[in-house]
Amino acid sequence: MLPVQVNRLTVQEAGDRYVELVRAKTVTGALSPATAEVYARDVATFVRLAGPDRVLDDLTGEDVNAVLLAFARKPDERKKSEAQEKGTEKGTGKGTGQSAASQARFRRSVSALFRHATSAGWVHLDPMAASSVRARERGGLRPERRALTREQAEGLIEAAGSPAAPPPEAADSGAGRRRRADQRTEVRDALVVLLLTALGPRVSELVRANVEDFYTNDGVRYWRIFGKGGRTRDVPLPDAVAAALDAYLAVRAGGDGEKALLLSWRGRRLARGDVQAVIDRVQRQVDPGRRRAVTPHGLRHTTATHLLADGTDMDAVRRVLGHSDLSTLGRYRDDLPGELEVAMGSHPLLRRRRGQAGPDGQAAPDA
Repeated sequence: MLPVQVNRLTVQEAGDRYVELVRAKTVTGALSPATAEVYARDVATFVRLAGPDRVLDDLTGEDVNAVLLAFARKPDERKKSEAQEKGTEKGTGKGTGQSAASQARFRRSVSALFRHATSAGWVHLDPMAASSVRARERGGLRPERRALTREQAEGLIEAAGSPAAPPPEAADSGAGRRRRADQRTEVRDALVVLLLTALGPRVSELVRANVEDFYTNDGVRYWRIFGKGGRTRDVPLPDAVAAALDAYLAVRAGGDGEKALLLSWRGRRLARGDVQAVIDRVQRQVDPGRRRAVTPHGLRHTTATHLLADGTDMDAVRRVLGHSDLSTLGRYRDDLPGELEVAMGSHPLLRRRRGQAGPDGQAAPDA
């Protein structure tokens, strides 16, 4: 029996064809544009680490292990940039590699590539079956991705609502006049912080939002969020968030039919990296005692943590965050100091035994 014939594509050719297929799936709604770009970015990294001119079918399990290990050791550019901003970068010390979550995501992307390569006849056997490299135990979220405490979150929200006045020299400069002529970026920043903290959207969902995605139904403002996998969810806005939205729309300078909700001072749609800059700018106005660095994803953790800690129904939190499975909430739920003590101190089955009135109006005796 003759062996199965394969199309001996190079790693580069296979990666290009696969990424083209992945991006085509966004047209049918099978994948969101953000998810497709994550796959494309991971495949491009795989091509670079594996060697673009090698034949894909020649890669073995050991080759895949080498790629996965190389990725795990690759410096995390986000951490590097944060360290440079803080002036604390010290070479390539411990903790500068990829997080366990990033390693697991990269492995899933490579696995998906080889699954397609196997079915398309680009490889005889899937080398992922012989790969033994796994991401290390997660062991807890990075500090900058943990939920803010109530005091820290409230400090951030208060700072967003009370922007600092610009210095006199900036107000008199040409840049200051140009900023006033375009839009009130501090109003936009307040809206960004409130949306992230109160509703916990993914940063990709936030920057993709258009003005037309916000509507009013029976007196309640809603945000129609276009999420992962082509799924949509309509989330009602708290009154404070709706007020911040109205304040921003009143000064938003969207010319030339720009549909994007969040615009830069140049009138262009904000990019993902711009959102972190907004948070950092607002954080500088927070009292140092309540300030802690946080990412947009950390604010998503903050939303989930405080909604659940306040007794909000788990399914309602799931719908706010846009998850299809309740079990996923565990990834976005962090412990709060004193939370267990508060819960046990006001146990719903024992409240009447602490002197509250019973059915006949008489106070129940204490145990």
